[in-house]
Amino acid sequence: MLDEILTAAAATAAATATYLVAAARVVKQYERGVVFRLGRLHGDVRIPGFTLVVPGVDRLHKVNLQIITMPVPAQEGITRDNVTVRVDAVVYFKVVDASAAIINVEDYRFAVSQMAQTSLRSIIGKSDLDDLLSNREKLNQGLELMIDSPAIGWGVQIDRVEIKDVSLPDTMKRSMARQAEADRERRARVINADAELQASRKLAEAAQQMSDTPSALQLRLLQTIVAVAAEKNSTLVLPFPVELLRFLERAQQPDHAVEAGHKPDGA
Repeated sequence: MLDEILTAAAATAAATATYLVAAARVVKQYERGVVFRLGRLHGDVRIPGFTLVVPGVDRLHKVNLQIITMPVPAQEGITRDNVTVRVDAVVYFKVVDASAAIINVEDYRFAVSQMAQTSLRSIIGKSDLDDLLSNREKLNQGLELMIDSPAIGWGVQIDRVEIKDVSLPDTMKRSMARQAEADRERRARVINADAELQASRKLAEAAQQMSDTPSALQLRLLQTIVAVAAEKNSTLVLPFPVELLRFLERAQQPDHAVEAGHKPDGA
């Protein structure tokens, strides 16, 4: 009798252990468990930790809630200003509703990927080349909105969308390089012309000042001589201004006048 009881207890323990092994499941911290019992959603989403299911009756699907980084293959299209470009992007998204991600869509990763490619081609056709090159933040926001609208029903939240690279044809790159070079040359010429204008105004003011004060011209001449002498040239060409001759001529006129005034008295 005792042997039968022990045998029955051992059999029960073995059956229980087998059931626990078959029914035991572990849901990780970054996962949620969705249980289907005979094909129908059963109960709430299973939280992280140890959980049990009915073997052969229940099926547990684990859904990852981490942020997923999905590269979008390069899409070729024509911009609004008729330029052919290839644009690739990257999408960051995560599952916020595990039940909807399993029930409402067959494969939410594939669905997000296809929606991202379609939206990227649409953005290329609606944008100009300058927007793709310099106004990416606005395009990223528009792309994120286009992908996020249908993804809400899939239990997926789009965290961020970034346009990575814009590839241009070689002919367009050369044209843009020539345009940039011409623009830089234009700005250089404008700066040089503005400098010449300012210099001419200053020279006109200096000439006006020297004409009002003849001695200033003599000081400038002396400064020029000092500057040239510092270079140790073997030959020095010294310009002799006409104003200096006139100054010397006026300085000698009183002496001649005095001599001319004394001659009649001597006679």
